[in-house]
Amino acid sequence: MANNLENQLEDYIIKNKELFYRLAYSYVKNIDDALDVVQESIYKAFSSIDSLKDFGYIKTWFYRIIVNVSLDLLRKRKREIITDEEFILSNDVGAVDHYADIDLKKALETLPENYRSIIVLRFFEDLKLEEIAEILDQNINTVKTRLYKALEILRLSMDDEDKEAKNG
Repeated sequence: MANNLENQLEDYIIKNKELFYRLAYSYVKNIDDALDVVQESIYKAFSSIDSLKDFGYIKTWFYRIIVNVSLDLLRKRKREIITDEEFILSNDVGAVDHYADIDLKKALETLPENYRSIIVLRFFEDLKLEEIAEILDQNINTVKTRLYKALEILRLSMDDEDKEAKNG
């Protein structure tokens, strides 16, 4: 049984590797990190294949692994960046640059992680709300509420940038 499941998992991963890479990249924004996330996710999937009770749930199960590995990497990177920024700021004597143009990508990066995940999974991965709830292990109503809140934040952010561009 386990060997058959491993073969099915292997076929599924090979068939959908581009999707997995794109999902990882949408989180980590770096080619090498995205490849590392996919590799680590594949390792975790094979290591925990016994937790997959029904192969019909392979998509949400594997997406959840990718999302969690991506978020773990981002948390680790954030700790490293804070240390680097503290060092840079303590030695900085220059002026701060201000840029008026903020596009959707920048606006997305300002969203809290739990909102950004929902936006990425819904609009960039074209997943249904039920699948997103399963992947993020959240109630469907929580996902809906956060989706609408995230869209509102993005709309306000983009409106503010448009006003600044017109007035600036």
